[in-house]
This record gives sequence, structure tokens and C-alpha cells, in this order.
Amino acid sequence: MTSDAPSAVQRGRECIRIETEALQATSDALDSSFVAVVEAVEEAVQAGRKLVFSGVGKSAHIAQKLAGTFNSTGVTSCFLDATQALHGDLGLCASDDVAILLSNSGQSAEILRLLAMLKRFALKTVALTANPDSELAKDADLCLRYVVPREACPLRLAPTASTTAALAIGDALAMVVLERRGFTRDDFARLHPAGNLGTILLLKVKDIMRTGDRLPVMSDRGSVQEAILGMTQAKSGSIALIDDATGRLTGILTDGDFRRNVLSHPDFLAQPVNRYMTRNPKTVPAEALAVEALRLFDRHKIDDLIAVDPEGRPAGLVDVQDLPKVKLL
Repeated sequence: MTSDAPSAVQRGRECIRIETEALQATSDALDSSFVAVVEAVEEAVQAGRKLVFSGVGKSAHIAQKLAGTFNSTGVTSCFLDATQALHGDLGLCASDDVAILLSNSGQSAEILRLLAMLKRFALKTVALTANPDSELAKDADLCLRYVVPREACPLRLAPTASTTAALAIGDALAMVVLERRGFTRDDFARLHPAGNLGTILLLKVKDIMRTGDRLPVMSDRGSVQEAILGMTQAKSGSIALIDDATGRLTGILTDGDFRRNVLSHPDFLAQPVNRYMTRNPKTVPAEALAVEALRLFDRHKIDDLIAVDPEGRPAGLVDVQDLPKVKLL
């Protein structure tokens, strides 16, 4: 570490602290105007309209990111270049769309010209700014304000805390709208089919469960010895136990059950397996998303989970040791 490294670390921490202050101040300042913007977005979504984001400079980057966030959560959104909008790109706007215009000062000439045009197109306009007394804030239909006590830049010039706060309040808007719309993991998965994230979210239990010779199943009227043999042959830490007449799952015996009982019960191996099995074990539908199995593992602290068909018959086995292979852990 060089001699000036400690001071560099100290300055880095100071920058992060300043941006944290802006986030806290923005959070504290949220009020009914935030609710009004949430409701405006909800009305647009319900009416089949879209969100139009715009900004210039660094605000343009934040606007593009927020448009992407809303798109990824099922709200049709786009980014509109403030300059190109005045040369034909206004064609992507339609009446009753909601335009969210970002400008830290609220005095950006390009954004103010765009605001006038959007009003002519009958869009509902939202100012996303740190200056509630600006022309943008006063002329827009709604104002969403973030609070920036100071920038982290030592020159007080480069957008730092202001862009962080603008991004945070935009993300907050997206997440509140998402929750109020009842957007689910399944919805998210449908919009993210590519890459590792999509793979994880779209996996179903039937895609990862052990079946065939790797799924040990036997009658709950058999002996413990038969159960242990079945587990050994399948190289499994548990065995599904079923009712002879219906084939439905009645219990599970695990290697943990075996270890806990083998030394304390005479003739343990010859005993009926239903005497030691766990009745009504936790199960998961084979058609459920694989993340549901992960949730059950986490909640109940278990190592094996029987997947069942709609009739309650064993269809597969999910072993917690298999989850890292499919990147669920």
C-alpha cells in the first residue's frame, strides 16, 4: 500500500457517506407527491399506455436505466432523447402516456423544450428533480423530488450524489408499482428467459428432481432393512414410503432417522419402517418452480424433499446437494 493509500480510502469513504446522506434525505422527504406519481403510473399501465423517460447528460443515463427497470417488471417504457425528440422522435409518444423528465436543476433547456412539446401531445408529465422551485417542477403535472445536500465531487460540479438519489427514487417508484400490481416471480421469469437468471427462474422441480432408479420408493409396510437397502441402491439419503393400495406418499425415512434409532432399538432393522418414518413429510409439486423447493429447504432446514404428482404419489426426489449443480445455491 502506497503512503497516500490511507487518505485515498478515507476520501472514498467520505464520498460514499455523502451519497448515503443524499439517499437518507431523499427517503425522509417522500410524501404524497410520491403517491401521486405511483397512481399516475398505475393508471397508465391499466390503460395500456407506456412510460417515456428523458434526460440530458448524466441524467440521460439514469433515465435509460429506469426505463430498463420498468420494462423488466412488465411496464412498457422507453427512453426519448431530448434533442432527437424535436427532430421526429416525438412520434413514439401518445396521449395519456406518462413522461418522466429528469433534470437535477430543473432548468435544462432541452428538457424544458421537450416538456412543452409533450404537453401538446397530451402526455402526463412528471418532473424528477432536486429543485422543486424550477421551471420543470412548476410546469410539469407532477413533481418527484430528491434531496441532495451536496455532491460528493470536491469541486461540487460532477453529478454524484444527485445521480445516485435520482436513481434510487426511480427504483423506489418501480418497486412500489411492481408490488401494488402483484407482479410475481413467474412474471419476472417470463421477461428474463436468457442467461443464468432466466435459467434459474424458469427451472421447475421436475427438471431437477431424481427419478427412476435414483428415486427409492417402497411400501410403508416393509421393514427398516428393506428401506435401508433401497436407499443404498439408489445412493440416496432418504426413501419415499407409500400406501400399497393408493400409491400415495405416507412418509419418508432418512439416513438421519436410521442413525438416531439403530443403536437404541433392538432388532431395529427388522422393525416395520412405518414405526420410524416421518409421517406427512414436506413435499413439493413436481410442476412447481424449482425456487419453491429452495424456499422449503430454507424454511424447514431439511435435506431431502419428495416431489409429488397431483394425486400425491411420489414423482421424484430433490436432494439439497443437487441444488448447487443447477446454481440454485
